[in-house]
Amino acid sequence: MRSEATTIESWKPLYVTGSVLALLYVIMIAVPLAVIFLTPQPPAQGGAAVLTYIAAHKAIYLIELICFVGLSVPATGVFLAASVSLRNVSRSLAVLGGLTGVVSEIVALALGSSPQSLSAGLVYLSDQYAASALESQRAAFSAAAEAFLASANAVSSAGILTALAILLLSMAMLRGVYNRWIGVLGIVTGAVGVVFEALRPRIGVLYGVYGILLPVWFAVIGVSLLRIGSDKVER
Repeated sequence: MRSEATTIESWKPLYVTGSVLALLYVIMIAVPLAVIFLTPQPPAQGGAAVLTYIAAHKAIYLIELICFVGLSVPATGVFLAASVSLRNVSRSLAVLGGLTGVVSEIVALALGSSPQSLSAGLVYLSDQYAASALESQRAAFSAAAEAFLASANAVSSAGILTALAILLLSMAMLRGVYNRWIGVLGIVTGAVGVVFEALRPRIGVLYGVYGILLPVWFAVIGVSLLRIGSDKVER
């Protein structure tokens, strides 16, 4: 009994940390969303137009880029904590969901880009484009920017994996530890996310449905992890 109690207590700092990271995730979505609604946004296409936009609105662009790409850091901790919390309910789903979530965020960080038209490479190209006086060089930078745009605005494998991780973990949540409605919310979020991420270039503003469900899910999981971390007996 003492060994079991010690094991339960040893995981609680992870749950609390996961809760804090979930809150950070929600904040990192809320900030760029506010910026999107209040400021002009980069065009979805046109290398020269995007580079010119970045040069004129670099602070806005960097805020959105850092927040949207940086989401992967707190998300990794949340997926890990959620996975561990479900280890006694369904080890298979917990491991698969946690591993898929962590891999998805590593891939997202490696790509370093996010729709719409957000890419770290474009910041460097914008500086070079603005500093260049030769039209031939500017044309070359514009062509390179087109390639970055095509990559940033394409279907994201990382986004699909993130939604899949939410779906897998939520299937396990239906079996215990979390309230059943949280599992249902997660299954809806994950299923919608997989489809919407795969069709993102084609569905336009409809993607906003998933864009709302995602931070809501992370907020709910954050509150739940805090509760689990505060319980004297792990469920």
